[in-house]
Amino acid sequence: MSQLYAGLMSGTSLDGVDGVLVDFSAIRPRVLGHVSAPFPAALKQELLLLNTSGPDELHRAALAGNALVRVYADVCAQLMRQCQVDASQVRAVGAHGQTVRHRPHQFDGTGYTVQLNQPALLAELTGIDVVADFRSRDVAAGGQGAPLVPPFHQAFFGHLPGITGVLNIGGISNISVLNSDAPDAVIGFDCGPGNALMDAWCMTHTGAPFDDQGRWAATGGVHGALLQSLLDEPFFTQTPPKSTGRDLFNGPWLQTKLAGFSDLRPQDVQATLAELTARSCADCVLEFAPGSTRLIVCGGGAFNTHVMTRLEALLPGCVVASSEAFDLPPLQVEATAFAWLARQCVERKTASLKSVTGARSARILGGVYPSSE
Repeated sequence: MSQLYAGLMSGTSLDGVDGVLVDFSAIRPRVLGHVSAPFPAALKQELLLLNTSGPDELHRAALAGNALVRVYADVCAQLMRQCQVDASQVRAVGAHGQTVRHRPHQFDGTGYTVQLNQPALLAELTGIDVVADFRSRDVAAGGQGAPLVPPFHQAFFGHLPGITGVLNIGGISNISVLNSDAPDAVIGFDCGPGNALMDAWCMTHTGAPFDDQGRWAATGGVHGALLQSLLDEPFFTQTPPKSTGRDLFNGPWLQTKLAGFSDLRPQDVQATLAELTARSCADCVLEFAPGSTRLIVCGGGAFNTHVMTRLEALLPGCVVASSEAFDLPPLQVEATAFAWLARQCVERKTASLKSVTGARSARILGGVYPSSE
């Protein structure tokens, strides 16, 4: 059976889709190709709007799922051409979908998580089996449904000696803590906002979709009282397992926090938001990965030089480095994780960890949509 799997990831940063083709025939996965595709502006705006309640949501969400999958299918086609591989050679595509709601445990004790997707359409468009809906089984089993990547981080980075933190800074940041002396004791959870608040503030005040390398934040100054107000959010002191998203860390949340700070320069707010990301992530390392010798950073935040510099300052004695230095570039990590998750599902292997999500026990994650009858 083929050991080629594709992985697709579009995260809370809403910057587009990353796709990889991965060969799992050896002990360590090998990425054969990588394609990134931005979202069309109208689709990005609609996906952002669908994070909150609005008119005709079911209709709009269904059409947005179709449009999202067409971007996914185009990324898959580009991957096949880049790697000179036929669709028939790929065992499955792991397609996460776009999270627009994430409320585990809430309302009725079970809660829910919603990822816009149309995996049946993706199977039709690509001619490849599709594995999707990775989070809901864990939520049904009493878990957070997030983060999903720590088991993959263990599979890929777990050979490194000592205690290693793997920090993904996407729209939301999450961390995995790996210990070579206790490989079964993986922990992981969401730290808080990653790029989401910084990107939104940057777009509002500069017109740029993100703060390139954190240059704009570096021109401002951190406002101590505002930073403390942001850090007073109860989520930061909750005990893991825990997860979050735009349901909490969004524009209205930030505006509420800014209510008493109307005299601040926009660049000072940006500097404070960057410090919020760095501080909340560093605090997680210090509390849950004491003695760690390295912090491997992936996701778009790995390219934010200002945030990376702040992490280094806040974590003396810990080497802070991009995942590029460990043979997996930052924009390929999560997509590769979903290729791995697809493989786990196809092979009927568990892919969640009770120690990460808090579910009753490990579960096989995802549902399979065959490409043909």
